[in-house]
Amino acid sequence: MMDQWITPDRLFDGRDLYTGKALRISDGRVVDMADAPKDAIAVSGLLTPGFVDLQVNGGGGVQLNSTPTVDGMQTIADAHRRFGTVAVLPTVITDLPDVTDRAADAAIAAKGQRGIIGLHIEGPHIAMARRGTHSPDLVRPLDARTMNTVARLREAGVSVMTTLAPEAASLDQIEQLVKLGAVVSLGHTDATAEMMVAAFKAGANCATHLFNAMSPMVGREPGAVGAVINSTCYSGIICDGHHVADEMVGLAIRARPVPDRMFLVSDAMATVGGPAHFNLYGQDITLKDGRLINAEGSLAGAHVTQAEGVKRLVDRTGTSLTEALRMATSVPAECIGHPDIGRLDGRLAEDLILLDHDLLVTTDLATLLNEPDGALAAG
Repeated sequence: MMDQWITPDRLFDGRDLYTGKALRISDGRVVDMADAPKDAIAVSGLLTPGFVDLQVNGGGGVQLNSTPTVDGMQTIADAHRRFGTVAVLPTVITDLPDVTDRAADAAIAAKGQRGIIGLHIEGPHIAMARRGTHSPDLVRPLDARTMNTVARLREAGVSVMTTLAPEAASLDQIEQLVKLGAVVSLGHTDATAEMMVAAFKAGANCATHLFNAMSPMVGREPGAVGAVINSTCYSGIICDGHHVADEMVGLAIRARPVPDRMFLVSDAMATVGGPAHFNLYGQDITLKDGRLINAEGSLAGAHVTQAEGVKRLVDRTGTSLTEALRMATSVPAECIGHPDIGRLDGRLAEDLILLDHDLLVTTDLATLLNEPDGALAAG
């Protein structure tokens, strides 16, 4: 690919929005950002790093729990790339220990493959009362086997997020996970605010899908939700209009005591880029009116992309475009310890995406640059 300057209508670098700026692309990679030179190639739309998603259960017709393999992970990552998400944390939810271990084996083997940045182990060490769609037969306290699995992943240099409930693990165990280098995220919990604060002090530094599967915030008891909002920890949140009311998403973002701690997750299932149904724990999960429903009539994950979440954040919650883009790029990247994937510096053109004026993903930069002559206009 030729060395060339590209100037979009607007440019987001992972932190701020710019106009009149250009990127120099050399050998398919960003090497510089500066004021747009006269010979820069004009590109219509908003150019941004591709989105980062730390909670992806499936995509492309594949559910990680059902296909805990390298090929399964790659299918999931490729399905989400079609919608502008270029880095995912494949997520294995509550299951038999052998399934979790197979997912860990796959994450180790997939290290460095396009779009796969580690493994999220969500459960099985959660509260029965807040299990959501997780199988009640498989929920159990944190044990040595999971500890050994996390240790094995970290020894291989694989990033790990583990979602657990404070009532399902001791503070010593949380400290041990943090020392291993795992991101400990609190979720699927019926804990009191005091229990949550103790877990934060032990090193937990994240929360999983705020509001969902958490003890609620009420006037005399902050619960898990209030504890997370009042903390300085990171927190994921689903913005699909089904899991959390748009007004509550906006309220939580505004209420945090420090900026850049809220990030967007899809909690996506196999239906994203795939058929409208899939099997989980032997049950058929069906997409109906934008909601994924299990046999109990409960929400079973989400059918949403990060791009759709960003648009909804801006259109429905009062979140600024800059903050919404941060929530889908630099904030999750920093949370998982890969700040480079949330920035423009040194990125491959294929990992940069273009959004139109309605914030819809149109293409990635590499594809645009490789289109036939005349597809781009000289600036």
